[in-house]
Amino acid sequence: MKTGGCRFGTHRVLEPRGVLPQPARVLDNDMSEIWDNELLIDVIRLNVDSASFHQIKNKLIAQGHNDLEQTFAAHAIDLTNRTGKHKNEDTGSGGMLIGRVAQIGPKFEMEDEIKVGDSIASLVSLSLTPLKIRRVKRVLLDKDQVEIEGQAILFSSGIYAKLPPDMDENLALSVLDVAGAPAQVERLAKPGETVVIIGANGKSGILCNAVAHERVGVSGKVIGIVRNENYIQTCKESGCDEVIITDATDALAIQREVARHTRGQMADLVINVVNIEDTELPSIMACKDRGTVYFFSMATSFTKAALGAEGIGADVDMILGNGYAHHHAAISIDLLRRNPVLMKLFKERYTD
Repeated sequence: MKTGGCRFGTHRVLEPRGVLPQPARVLDNDMSEIWDNELLIDVIRLNVDSASFHQIKNKLIAQGHNDLEQTFAAHAIDLTNRTGKHKNEDTGSGGMLIGRVAQIGPKFEMEDEIKVGDSIASLVSLSLTPLKIRRVKRVLLDKDQVEIEGQAILFSSGIYAKLPPDMDENLALSVLDVAGAPAQVERLAKPGETVVIIGANGKSGILCNAVAHERVGVSGKVIGIVRNENYIQTCKESGCDEVIITDATDALAIQREVARHTRGQMADLVINVVNIEDTELPSIMACKDRGTVYFFSMATSFTKAALGAEGIGADVDMILGNGYAHHHAAISIDLLRRNPVLMKLFKERYTD
């Protein structure tokens, strides 16, 4: 077993030397011998970040590929062989994984007690996780997931969660993938406020709908924005009081509709969880003066948000989404358990 590794994983960085694993271009994904401060995981399934998954899928379609499962699998193997991790080379985002503990280095900093054989979910991005894919078993195009045979490394600074023994592994993976979003909404939404959620029908969206509904109470309002009227029922069942049907990139339409639904007051808090580009200004224009916009989407551009707000003279607080919040795994699992509507929706969408 190798010794002297960095708790942040810089000992696995091959290119460029001296940087942390997330911004690195290439990581060492040789799993034949681990460092004494690492955790080795036999990976079962990857949950690719939604913005990343759809960007890769659309890129393959644009290149003329018809068999998306086969070409996506080949892309995943090629990407991890070349770079040692599953970091989207265009969006920079990753995802997370579930697997079973294969080996624990004696100096691995274990916050929650785990042992070899335990099922866990990594709560750090695939964009910084050394990953070796031996074989892709299935690509689940409707779930943004890839079932594989392979191994991954968790560094000492990495966080993880033991999978609940009474919950389907893939269901838990789906919830934990976006655990940061509902945890942040729980902090930000206040009683009596108006909350707008752009992308209210997605995985993050329905969790945010539910938390926002709980937080704003009967004196507040939750408005969901989706592109398809077929999503209205799901949005309302999961916590939206009202739903706007429009393109998430249409800033003027969103400003007009949010103004109509709020009698010109606009939103105190805007949550962006949509998985496409060019939704920064629509989010900002839905927000009232000195309100807050929270960008959880990995498709968000800091440049577009900052310069866009400046360009229209919008004085709003903007928060870049942090996938981590204290106790976010427990918060999201508890939310699912106490909300039968969410549990039903997640089982329908994300279990095999």
